[in-house]
Order: sequence, then structure tokens, then C-alpha cells
Amino acid sequence: QLVESGGGLVQTGGSLTLSCAASGRLFSSHVMGWFRQAPGKEREFVTAISANGGNSYYSDSVKGRFTNSRDNAKNTVYLQMNSLKPADTAVYYCAALFSTVLVVTTPTFSRPSEYEYWGQGTQVTVSS
Repeated sequence: QLVESGGGLVQTGGSLTLSCAASGRLFSSHVMGWFRQAPGKEREFVTAISANGGNSYYSDSVKGRFTNSRDNAKNTVYLQMNSLKPADTAVYYCAALFSTVLVVTTPTFSRPSEYEYWGQGTQVTVSS
């Protein structure tokens, strides 16, 4: 089970940190991804982080503004979002994929269909 938290309303240029807490014993064997979905749009890849936290992959739209991280001892993954824009407004989902590969910078990890487990989502709204 994945549970996101930390969403909310923020002004343009502001920051938010999302958390995703996972239950289960195999968190450290899963690639964790963040996706987002705006109204009327398809689910969009944001970022992925390898199981050991050593490698990350970011979409071009968030590169340089968003940072992911994970704490395997706490079964939690984080998404630090800075310099937020109205275009970042969406429901943000975390997702898990059973894989211990060390490199996640491949198209595989940007595809929602590859992920086995999903959270319920948390709303992020950026006002202009």
C-alpha cells in the first residue's frame, strides 16, 4: 500500500514536499516513481528513483526544479518541488515497481504501465 501526503495550494514560485509511505517488507527492492495527472490529460511521468536511491530520472519539464529521494529505513519516498508553476497543477501519484536495477534512466521507468502499485494521489495546485 502506498499513501501520498503533502499536497496543497501554493503560489507560483513556491515549494512543496510530497511524501509517499509504503507498507510491506520489500520497499528497498522497488523502483519508486512519481507521476501526475491534470484534468483532461493523460498521466504524466515526473521522476523515478532506483531501489537503492543511487540513480534518478526526471522528465524534462521538472528537471532542475524537482528532486526525489528515499529513506528505505522509513519505507518512504519524497518529492521536493521548487519553483512551482501553474503548469505543475495536478494530482500527484507515487508508484512502485519491483526492480533492483541500479540505473533507471531508461524509458521503461517512465511508463505508468510498468508500475505494479499505486497510491491514491495527492492534489497539488499552483496559483498564478
